Amino acid sequence: MTTETKPAPASHVPAPYVHGYSDAEAQRLGDQADTLAELLHAGTVYPAGSRVLEAGCGVGAQTAHLLAASPGVLLTAADVSAESLAQARARIAAAAPTAQVVWHHGDLHQLPFPDGAFDHVFLCFVLEHLPDPTAGLAALRRVLRPGGTITVIEGDHGSAFFHPETPAARRTIDHLVRLQAGAGGDALLGRRLYPLLTAAGFADVAVRPRTVYADGGRPALVDGFTRRTFVAMVEAVRAEALAAGLTTAEAFDQGIAELRRAAEPGGTFHYTFFKAVAVNP
Repeated sequence: MTTETKPAPASHVPAPYVHGYSDAEAQRLGDQADTLAELLHAGTVYPAGSRVLEAGCGVGAQTAHLLAASPGVLLTAADVSAESLAQARARIAAAAPTAQVVWHHGDLHQLPFPDGAFDHVFLCFVLEHLPDPTAGLAALRRVLRPGGTITVIEGDHGSAFFHPETPAARRTIDHLVRLQAGAGGDALLGRRLYPLLTAAGFADVAVRPRTVYADGGRPALVDGFTRRTFVAMVEAVRAEALAAGLTTAEAFDQGIAELRRAAEPGGTFHYTFFKAVAVNP
């Protein structure tokens, strides 16, 4: 069963999503979620009947895994993009047709729910796109009941180590970091989860690293993460990097070609996600 709530009038203007809303990006998000489901969702289980808010659900890639791990929850999935929300509804209708989901189109800073409306809040790869992540967390804390938990998962592109590494490959990653900063986000946010959550008023903050390491002995990770998630993410900002004057077409393409070598025989790739759980006191 699914229902939908309408957006409240919003004075806050969200930052642009640096990765865009293409079909290729939707596919990349699905590949990422499926490849990393065990790593990122391990330990996140909510009792049946719990009121759960997924803030920034996007195309529903993480929503499907959230519902699979916690059947019977009363989920509200919110996103600022109507197009992404429509894709999420279709994905969940196919993957979990009996799930109880309310779909909300709107900005997480302007949620039209009463104080303490939810038992748990979950957000994954959302804070990195907010100009003021502390304000975003404070808005989510308002709708979380006292004693309720928030779970936050973020990456940190500074944790990307790979072999063979070249200056050109590293520069392509740096272009993405700069573009995201220019859009008001922070691709290095994972390292800041603890101070951000404490600044927003949460207590009992616990942050744990979740590391991905892929080499020839782990071909599923090489394909699902190194090639189809990380390299695809960097490659997708080619037009934006050129338009911003950060690089030339030749230099960018060379960097991507050299970055792809991490997914070829003899290549290795390491990346760290950070998962935080905190309590609304």
